[in-house]
Amino acid sequence: MQRRIVEPADVSGDALSELKSWLGITRPNEDALLADLLHTGLAMCEAFTGQAPLSQLIEEQLPTHSGRSELVARPAMSLPTLELVAQNGGRTVIDTSQFEVGISAQGRLWITLLQDFEGQNVTATARVGMSSDWKGVPPALKQGIIRLCAHYYRDRDRPGDPEKSSSPPAIVSALWRPYQSLRLT
Repeated sequence: MQRRIVEPADVSGDALSELKSWLGITRPNEDALLADLLHTGLAMCEAFTGQAPLSQLIEEQLPTHSGRSELVARPAMSLPTLELVAQNGGRTVIDTSQFEVGISAQGRLWITLLQDFEGQNVTATARVGMSSDWKGVPPALKQGIIRLCAHYYRDRDRPGDPEKSSSPPAIVSALWRPYQSLRLT
């Protein structure tokens, strides 16, 4: 399944203010860089925990054959809109009578197509995230995201081993680990 973020999380308010406070930055001249770092921090937190900390609108491609599929992104905040993507790229909304949808106890969204469809894929659009605003993100996740962004901000000009920067610092991992979900396949 391919996933695409249609509308990224809003980091312009409290999240940006908290990161600027942590770094001791008062001027707005680096806001764009800090917002990019926050989006990176959110993406790394989601990759580590398996959960989007802050609300974002996503699209995931599903197969066109009948049967059940689960979206990778979680936790679900809204039920999805399904569209059939034709071979030429055109989209048609799939009527709700042609599929069933639900949310598991773990916040995973599942969709059952009740029939086969002719096309390139079925695209599900849904809002996912643990909270709709920064204040609602669990404190340990927020702290880890801020620390990770500060780490990358402070080390941005330092040459180093690219392997070293591929995983979060130990303190960040420790903060995020309780929220990590493992899935056996």
